Amino acid sequence: MTPPENPPSSLDDDPIFALHRGGKIGVVGTVPLRDKDDLSMAYTPGVAEVCMAIHEDVDLSFDYTWRASTVAVVTDGTAVLGLGDIGPTAALPVMEGKALLFKQFGNVDAVPICLDCTEVDHVIESVIRLAPAFGGINLEDISAPRCFEIEDRLKTALDIPVFHDDQHGTAIVALAAMKNAARLTGRALSDLRAVVSGAGAAGVAVTKILLEAGIGDIAIADSRGIVYAGRDNLTEIKAEMAEKTNAAGLKGSIEEAMEGADVYIGLSAGKVAEDDVAKLAKDSMIFAMANPTPEIHPDVARKYARVVATGRSDFPNQINNVLAFPGVFRGALDVRASAITESMKLAAANALCDVVGDDVSEDYVIPSVFDERVGPSVAHAVAEAAREDGVARR
Repeated sequence: MTPPENPPSSLDDDPIFALHRGGKIGVVGTVPLRDKDDLSMAYTPGVAEVCMAIHEDVDLSFDYTWRASTVAVVTDGTAVLGLGDIGPTAALPVMEGKALLFKQFGNVDAVPICLDCTEVDHVIESVIRLAPAFGGINLEDISAPRCFEIEDRLKTALDIPVFHDDQHGTAIVALAAMKNAARLTGRALSDLRAVVSGAGAAGVAVTKILLEAGIGDIAIADSRGIVYAGRDNLTEIKAEMAEKTNAAGLKGSIEEAMEGADVYIGLSAGKVAEDDVAKLAKDSMIFAMANPTPEIHPDVARKYARVVATGRSDFPNQINNVLAFPGVFRGALDVRASAITESMKLAAANALCDVVGDDVSEDYVIPSVFDERVGPSVAHAVAEAAREDGVARR
Protein backbone atom coordinates (compact mmCIF):
# COMPACT_ATOMS: atom_id res chain seq x y z
CA MET A 1 0.00 0.00 0.00
CA THR A 2 1.41 3.39 -0.99
CA PRO A 3 1.73 5.74 2.00
CA PRO A 4 -0.35 8.92 1.82
CA GLU A 5 1.43 12.02 0.60
CA ASN A 6 1.21 15.43 2.15
CA PRO A 7 -0.67 17.86 -0.09
CA PRO A 8 1.53 20.16 -2.18
CA SER A 9 2.38 23.51 -0.70
CA SER A 10 3.21 26.80 -2.37
CA LEU A 11 6.88 25.81 -2.05
CA ASP A 12 6.24 23.18 -4.73
CA ASP A 13 5.90 25.98 -7.28
CA ASP A 14 9.70 26.09 -7.08
CA PRO A 15 11.09 23.16 -9.13
CA ILE A 16 13.85 22.63 -6.57
CA PHE A 17 11.33 22.06 -3.77
CA ALA A 18 9.15 19.98 -6.07
CA LEU A 19 12.11 17.67 -6.80
CA HIS A 20 12.83 17.25 -3.09
CA ARG A 21 9.23 16.48 -2.05
CA GLY A 22 9.18 13.10 -0.32
CA GLY A 23 12.98 12.86 -0.30
CA LYS A 24 15.41 11.83 -3.03
CA ILE A 25 16.16 8.23 -2.04
CA GLY A 26 14.31 5.14 -0.81
CA VAL A 27 14.74 1.46 0.09
CA VAL A 28 14.14 -1.24 -2.52
CA GLY A 29 14.04 -4.97 -1.81
CA THR A 30 16.54 -7.14 -3.69
CA VAL A 31 14.86 -10.55 -3.24
CA PRO A 32 11.35 -11.72 -4.11
CA LEU A 33 8.66 -11.89 -1.42
CA ARG A 34 5.85 -13.66 -3.28
CA ASP A 35 4.56 -16.29 -0.89
CA LYS A 36 5.00 -17.93 2.53
CA ASP A 37 8.09 -19.85 1.38
CA ASP A 38 9.85 -16.62 0.38
CA LEU A 39 8.76 -15.04 3.66
CA SER A 40 10.03 -17.95 5.74
CA MET A 41 13.49 -17.68 4.13
CA ALA A 42 13.76 -13.89 4.07
CA TYR A 43 12.55 -13.58 7.64
CA THR A 44 11.75 -16.05 10.39
CA PRO A 45 12.52 -18.92 10.72
CA GLY A 46 15.09 -19.10 7.90
CA VAL A 47 16.91 -15.88 8.75
CA ALA A 48 17.99 -17.40 12.08
CA GLU A 49 20.42 -19.72 10.30
CA VAL A 50 22.13 -16.75 8.67
CA CYS A 51 22.25 -14.86 11.97
CA MET A 52 23.93 -17.75 13.76
CA ALA A 53 26.44 -18.23 10.94
CA ILE A 54 27.43 -14.54 11.21
CA HIS A 55 27.58 -14.91 14.99
CA GLU A 56 30.22 -17.61 14.47
CA ASP A 57 32.08 -15.70 11.70
CA VAL A 58 31.46 -11.95 11.50
CA ASP A 59 33.12 -11.71 8.07
CA LEU A 60 30.13 -13.59 6.65
CA SER A 61 28.15 -10.38 7.19
CA PHE A 62 29.81 -9.06 4.03
CA ASP A 63 28.49 -12.03 2.04
CA TYR A 64 24.98 -12.41 3.45
CA THR A 65 23.89 -8.83 4.23
CA TRP A 66 24.13 -5.50 2.49
CA ARG A 67 27.43 -4.54 4.21
CA ALA A 68 29.62 -5.24 1.17
CA SER A 69 28.00 -2.47 -0.85
CA THR A 70 26.68 -0.01 1.72
CA VAL A 71 28.19 3.00 3.48
CA ALA A 72 26.89 5.39 6.11
CA VAL A 73 27.00 9.08 5.18
CA VAL A 74 27.46 10.69 8.59
CA THR A 75 27.18 14.34 9.58
CA ASP A 76 26.55 16.39 12.68
CA GLY A 77 25.34 19.34 10.62
CA THR A 78 28.08 21.72 11.76
CA ALA A 79 29.60 22.66 8.37
CA VAL A 80 26.99 22.02 5.68
CA LEU A 81 28.08 23.06 2.19
CA GLY A 82 28.44 26.83 2.31
CA LEU A 83 25.65 27.12 4.87
CA GLY A 84 27.62 26.49 8.05
CA ASP A 85 26.23 25.10 11.30
CA ILE A 86 22.58 24.52 10.43
CA GLY A 87 22.07 21.36 12.49
CA PRO A 88 21.46 17.71 11.63
CA THR A 89 17.88 17.89 10.40
CA ALA A 90 18.51 20.77 8.00
CA ALA A 91 21.55 18.83 6.74
CA LEU A 92 19.41 15.86 5.69
CA PRO A 93 18.67 17.07 2.12
CA VAL A 94 22.42 17.29 1.48
CA MET A 95 23.06 13.84 2.94
CA GLU A 96 20.24 12.39 0.83
CA GLY A 97 21.84 14.02 -2.20
CA LYS A 98 25.18 12.48 -1.31
CA ALA A 99 23.56 9.06 -1.08
CA LEU A 100 21.98 9.58 -4.49
CA LEU A 101 25.39 10.42 -5.98
CA PHE A 102 26.93 7.32 -4.41
CA LYS A 103 24.34 5.16 -6.16
CA GLN A 104 24.38 6.97 -9.47
CA PHE A 105 28.14 7.21 -9.94
CA GLY A 106 29.49 4.22 -8.00
CA ASN A 107 26.60 1.79 -7.56
CA VAL A 108 27.18 2.10 -3.83
CA ASP A 109 24.18 2.08 -1.50
CA ALA A 110 24.42 4.86 1.07
CA VAL A 111 22.33 5.76 4.10
CA PRO A 112 22.16 9.32 5.48
CA ILE A 113 22.92 9.46 9.20
CA CYS A 114 22.38 12.88 10.79
CA LEU A 115 23.61 12.86 14.39
CA ASP A 116 22.05 15.14 16.97
CA CYS A 117 25.31 15.64 18.84
CA THR A 118 28.43 17.75 18.29
CA GLU A 119 30.77 16.76 21.13
CA VAL A 120 33.73 14.96 19.53
CA ASP A 121 33.53 11.95 21.87
CA HIS A 122 29.79 11.62 21.29
CA VAL A 123 30.14 11.71 17.50
CA ILE A 124 32.87 9.08 17.60
CA GLU A 125 30.91 6.85 19.97
CA SER A 126 27.79 7.15 17.82
CA VAL A 127 29.61 6.14 14.63
CA ILE A 128 31.33 3.21 16.34
CA ARG A 129 27.97 1.95 17.58
CA LEU A 130 26.34 2.04 14.13
CA ALA A 131 29.39 0.74 12.20
CA PRO A 132 28.43 -3.01 12.33
CA ALA A 133 25.65 -2.34 9.81
CA PHE A 134 27.95 -0.80 7.18
CA GLY A 135 30.95 -1.58 4.99
CA GLY A 136 32.32 1.97 5.18
CA ILE A 137 31.86 5.38 6.79
CA ASN A 138 31.76 8.60 4.75
CA LEU A 139 32.07 11.58 7.08
CA GLU A 140 30.47 14.71 5.72
CA ASP A 141 30.12 18.39 6.61
CA ILE A 142 31.76 18.21 10.05
CA SER A 143 33.46 21.43 11.08
CA ALA A 144 37.21 21.89 11.43
CA PRO A 145 39.35 21.34 13.41
CA ARG A 146 37.05 18.74 15.04
CA CYS A 147 36.82 16.78 11.80
CA PHE A 148 40.52 15.86 11.92
CA GLU A 149 40.31 14.25 15.35
CA ILE A 150 37.01 12.53 14.58
CA GLU A 151 38.37 10.93 11.41
CA ASP A 152 41.71 9.93 12.95
CA ARG A 153 40.12 8.28 15.98
CA LEU A 154 37.52 6.45 13.91
CA LYS A 155 40.20 5.13 11.56
CA THR A 156 41.98 3.70 14.60
CA ALA A 157 38.82 2.27 16.15
CA LEU A 158 37.23 0.66 13.09
CA ASP A 159 38.35 -1.97 10.59
CA ILE A 160 36.29 -0.58 7.70
CA PRO A 161 37.12 2.41 5.47
CA VAL A 162 36.59 5.83 7.05
CA PHE A 163 36.78 8.76 4.62
CA HIS A 164 36.08 12.43 5.30
CA ASP A 165 35.01 13.55 1.85
CA ASP A 166 35.31 17.28 2.51
CA GLN A 167 39.00 16.65 2.98
CA HIS A 168 40.04 13.79 0.77
CA GLY A 169 37.52 13.97 -2.07
CA THR A 170 38.51 17.56 -2.75
CA ALA A 171 42.19 16.69 -2.42
CA ILE A 172 42.04 13.79 -4.88
CA VAL A 173 40.28 15.79 -7.57
CA ALA A 174 42.47 18.87 -7.09
CA LEU A 175 45.64 16.78 -7.38
CA ALA A 176 44.41 15.13 -10.57
CA ALA A 177 43.57 18.47 -12.16
CA MET A 178 46.89 19.97 -11.11
CA LYS A 179 48.93 17.07 -12.48
CA ASN A 180 47.21 17.47 -15.83
CA ALA A 181 47.64 21.25 -15.73
CA ALA A 182 51.35 20.85 -15.01
CA ARG A 183 51.67 18.37 -17.86
CA LEU A 184 49.91 20.79 -20.19
CA THR A 185 52.45 23.49 -19.35
CA GLY A 186 55.42 21.16 -19.72
CA ARG A 187 56.21 20.93 -16.02
CA ALA A 188 56.12 18.38 -13.21
CA LEU A 189 54.59 18.95 -9.77
CA SER A 190 58.12 19.21 -8.40
CA ASP A 191 58.61 22.35 -10.51
CA LEU A 192 55.71 24.21 -8.90
CA ARG A 193 55.36 26.57 -5.94
CA ALA A 194 51.79 26.77 -4.65
CA VAL A 195 49.91 28.90 -2.15
CA VAL A 196 46.72 27.67 -0.48
CA SER A 197 44.11 30.06 0.87
CA GLY A 198 42.28 28.35 3.71
CA ALA A 199 43.54 26.10 6.50
CA GLY A 200 40.28 24.28 7.11
CA ALA A 201 39.51 20.66 6.27
CA ALA A 202 39.85 20.95 2.49
CA GLY A 203 42.85 23.30 2.58
CA VAL A 204 44.82 21.02 4.87
CA ALA A 205 43.92 17.87 2.91
CA VAL A 206 44.81 19.40 -0.46
CA THR A 207 48.12 20.59 0.96
CA LYS A 208 48.89 17.15 2.39
CA ILE A 209 48.14 15.24 -0.81
CA LEU A 210 50.19 17.68 -2.90
CA LEU A 211 53.11 17.18 -0.52
CA GLU A 212 52.65 13.42 -0.80
CA ALA A 213 52.61 13.72 -4.59
CA GLY A 214 55.87 15.68 -4.60
CA ILE A 215 55.01 19.35 -5.18
CA GLY A 216 58.07 21.61 -5.14
CA ASP A 217 56.92 23.95 -2.36
CA ILE A 218 53.59 24.86 -0.87
CA ALA A 219 52.49 27.40 1.74
CA ILE A 220 49.11 27.47 3.43
CA ALA A 221 47.40 30.60 4.76
CA ASP A 222 44.59 31.27 7.20
CA SER A 223 42.87 34.55 8.05
CA ARG A 224 46.05 35.76 9.78
CA GLY A 225 48.38 35.09 6.89
CA ILE A 226 50.90 32.44 5.97
CA VAL A 227 51.30 29.55 8.42
CA TYR A 228 54.94 29.13 9.44
CA ALA A 229 56.89 27.39 12.17
CA GLY A 230 57.00 29.51 15.31
CA ARG A 231 53.92 31.60 14.53
CA ASP A 232 51.83 32.12 17.65
CA ASN A 233 48.27 30.91 18.24
CA LEU A 234 48.49 27.93 15.87
CA THR A 235 46.03 25.08 16.32
CA GLU A 236 47.47 21.58 16.55
CA ILE A 237 46.81 20.85 12.88
CA LYS A 238 48.21 24.21 11.76
CA ALA A 239 51.35 23.65 13.83
CA GLU A 240 51.74 20.27 12.12
CA MET A 241 51.33 21.91 8.70
CA ALA A 242 53.84 24.63 9.60
CA GLU A 243 56.50 21.96 10.05
CA LYS A 244 55.74 20.31 6.71
CA THR A 245 55.21 23.30 4.41
CA ASN A 246 56.58 26.68 3.40
CA ALA A 247 60.16 25.75 2.55
CA ALA A 248 60.61 29.34 1.33
CA GLY A 249 60.01 30.62 4.87
CA LEU A 250 57.27 33.10 3.91
CA LYS A 251 55.68 35.04 6.77
CA GLY A 252 53.44 37.69 5.24
CA SER A 253 49.96 37.74 3.78
CA ILE A 254 48.78 35.35 1.12
CA GLU A 255 48.84 38.23 -1.34
CA GLU A 256 52.57 38.63 -0.72
CA ALA A 257 53.07 34.89 -1.13
CA MET A 258 51.29 34.96 -4.50
CA GLU A 259 54.05 37.00 -6.07
CA GLY A 260 55.84 34.67 -8.48
CA ALA A 261 53.83 31.63 -7.37
CA ASP A 262 52.90 29.03 -9.98
CA VAL A 263 49.65 27.93 -8.33
CA TYR A 264 46.92 29.64 -6.33
CA ILE A 265 44.47 27.30 -4.58
CA GLY A 266 41.42 28.90 -3.00
CA LEU A 267 39.54 26.99 -0.31
CA SER A 268 38.28 29.87 1.79
CA ALA A 269 35.76 32.67 1.75
CA GLY A 270 38.43 35.28 0.99
CA LYS A 271 38.62 37.49 -2.09
CA VAL A 272 41.74 38.35 -4.08
CA ALA A 273 42.23 41.69 -5.84
CA GLU A 274 43.12 41.64 -9.54
CA ASP A 275 46.40 43.44 -8.85
CA ASP A 276 47.50 40.50 -6.71
CA VAL A 277 46.35 37.95 -9.29
CA ALA A 278 48.60 39.70 -11.80
CA LYS A 279 51.64 38.90 -9.60
CA LEU A 280 51.43 35.16 -10.30
CA ALA A 281 54.10 33.55 -12.47
CA LYS A 282 53.76 32.96 -16.20
CA ASP A 283 51.64 29.91 -17.14
CA SER A 284 50.20 29.91 -13.64
CA MET A 285 47.24 27.87 -12.42
CA ILE A 286 44.33 29.23 -10.43
CA PHE A 287 42.09 26.79 -8.56
CA ALA A 288 39.54 29.15 -6.98
CA MET A 289 37.15 26.66 -5.42
CA ALA A 290 34.98 28.66 -3.03
CA ASN A 291 31.30 28.07 -3.81
CA PRO A 292 29.19 29.76 -5.02
CA THR A 293 31.54 32.75 -5.33
CA PRO A 294 35.15 31.87 -6.20
CA GLU A 295 37.93 33.83 -4.52
CA ILE A 296 38.98 34.95 -8.00
CA HIS A 297 36.30 35.18 -10.66
CA PRO A 298 37.16 33.02 -13.67
CA ASP A 299 36.88 35.99 -16.03
CA VAL A 300 39.62 37.72 -14.07
CA ALA A 301 41.65 34.56 -13.54
CA ARG A 302 41.81 33.79 -17.26
CA LYS A 303 43.58 37.11 -17.90
CA TYR A 304 46.62 35.91 -15.96
CA ALA A 305 46.52 32.11 -15.61
CA ARG A 306 47.02 29.34 -18.16
CA VAL A 307 44.60 26.98 -16.38
CA VAL A 308 41.59 28.02 -14.29
CA ALA A 309 39.46 25.66 -12.19
CA THR A 310 36.56 26.35 -9.84
CA GLY A 311 34.06 24.46 -7.73
CA ARG A 312 31.19 25.53 -9.98
CA SER A 313 29.49 23.52 -12.69
CA ASP A 314 28.95 26.49 -15.01
CA PHE A 315 32.66 26.96 -15.74
CA PRO A 316 35.22 24.53 -17.20
CA ASN A 317 37.36 22.35 -14.93
CA GLN A 318 34.97 21.87 -12.03
CA ILE A 319 36.73 20.40 -8.99
CA ASN A 320 33.81 18.21 -7.94
CA ASN A 321 34.13 15.58 -5.20
CA VAL A 322 31.72 13.29 -7.03
CA LEU A 323 34.62 12.46 -9.34
CA ALA A 324 36.30 10.74 -6.40
CA PHE A 325 34.18 9.41 -3.54
CA PRO A 326 31.87 6.98 -5.41
CA GLY A 327 34.80 5.25 -7.12
CA VAL A 328 36.97 5.33 -4.00
CA PHE A 329 34.33 3.52 -1.96
CA ARG A 330 33.39 1.18 -4.79
CA GLY A 331 37.02 0.08 -5.08
CA ALA A 332 37.47 -0.19 -1.32
CA LEU A 333 34.27 -2.20 -0.89
CA ASP A 334 35.06 -4.51 -3.81
CA VAL A 335 38.19 -5.76 -2.03
CA ARG A 336 36.74 -5.38 1.49
CA ALA A 337 39.46 -2.94 2.41
CA SER A 338 40.03 -2.33 6.11
CA ALA A 339 41.08 1.28 5.49
CA ILE A 340 41.66 3.90 2.81
CA THR A 341 45.38 4.57 2.56
CA GLU A 342 47.34 7.47 1.11
CA SER A 343 48.35 5.26 -1.81
CA MET A 344 44.69 4.56 -2.56
CA LYS A 345 43.99 8.31 -2.71
CA LEU A 346 46.96 8.90 -5.01
CA ALA A 347 45.82 6.02 -7.20
CA ALA A 348 42.38 7.61 -7.50
CA ALA A 349 43.94 10.91 -8.60
CA ASN A 350 46.13 9.15 -11.16
CA ALA A 351 43.09 7.34 -12.54
CA LEU A 352 41.32 10.66 -13.07
CA CYS A 353 44.40 11.97 -14.86
CA ASP A 354 44.40 8.96 -17.15
CA VAL A 355 40.75 9.46 -18.11
CA VAL A 356 41.68 12.87 -19.53
CA GLY A 357 44.79 11.45 -21.18
CA ASP A 358 46.00 13.08 -24.39
CA ASP A 359 42.85 15.19 -24.68
CA VAL A 360 44.15 17.55 -21.97
CA SER A 361 43.65 21.25 -22.69
CA GLU A 362 43.26 24.51 -20.81
CA ASP A 363 39.53 23.84 -20.42
CA TYR A 364 39.87 20.10 -19.84
CA VAL A 365 42.24 19.10 -17.07
CA ILE A 366 39.64 17.03 -15.22
CA PRO A 367 36.88 14.77 -16.58
CA SER A 368 33.18 15.54 -16.52
CA VAL A 369 31.23 14.00 -13.65
CA PHE A 370 29.06 12.37 -16.32
CA ASP A 371 31.98 10.64 -18.05
CA GLU A 372 31.07 6.97 -17.59
CA ARG A 373 34.74 5.97 -17.45
CA VAL A 374 35.37 7.83 -14.19
CA GLY A 375 33.75 5.59 -11.57
CA PRO A 376 35.10 2.27 -12.89
CA SER A 377 38.58 3.70 -13.50
CA VAL A 378 38.85 5.12 -9.98
CA ALA A 379 37.40 1.96 -8.42
CA HIS A 380 39.86 -0.31 -10.24
CA ALA A 381 42.86 1.86 -9.31
CA VAL A 382 41.79 2.07 -5.65
CA ALA A 383 41.24 -1.69 -5.43
CA GLU A 384 44.69 -2.42 -6.87
CA ALA A 385 46.33 0.05 -4.49
CA ALA A 386 44.51 -1.58 -1.54
CA ARG A 387 45.92 -4.94 -2.52
CA GLU A 388 49.42 -3.51 -2.84
CA ASP A 389 49.12 -1.86 0.58
CA GLY A 390 47.90 -5.05 2.22
CA VAL A 391 44.57 -3.67 3.40
CA ALA A 392 42.44 -5.73 0.97
CA ARG A 393 40.67 -8.77 2.44
CA ARG A 394 39.63 -10.37 -0.83
